[in-house]
Amino acid sequence: MARKLMNASPLCSLATVSARGRAHINHMYFAWDDAFNVYWISDRDSLHSRNLVKNSSAAITIYASKQVWGKPDRGIQLFGTAGVAKGGEAAREYGRRFRDFDASENDLPYYRFRPRLVKLFDERSLAPGTLVTARVTSDGLVWSKTEVWA
Repeated sequence: MARKLMNASPLCSLATVSARGRAHINHMYFAWDDAFNVYWISDRDSLHSRNLVKNSSAAITIYASKQVWGKPDRGIQLFGTAGVAKGGEAAREYGRRFRDFDASENDLPYYRFRPRLVKLFDERSLAPGTLVTARVTSDGLVWSKTEVWA
């Protein structure tokens, strides 16, 4: 279920925290790997990139934007840390997800988000209003708790 949710959209939203403790959000194209690491390309001078230099804490949400109110909803939230990534690994994952991507033409840095916790919300597979939280480990996702809001 988590892998399907990661593929629900080519875009995600990244939340970072400024040096003054203010929230910032940015949407971006992303790729991901089997360990649920998220990769993207961004300018070092962008606000979210500058925020990550001072505070690596970050969160990401991914969801299909064509969902309809009152119908089963789905999405995934990831919580962890982020920073500049090594180009080879990130470029490989980015090229795998976006076939038209040419790493040789990219002059911007790659970034990697490392999740420690994920929250899954999939009313098609789970009951309505059910949120499953899992820890991200080297062996995969490990259930932590289930909350029911409906």
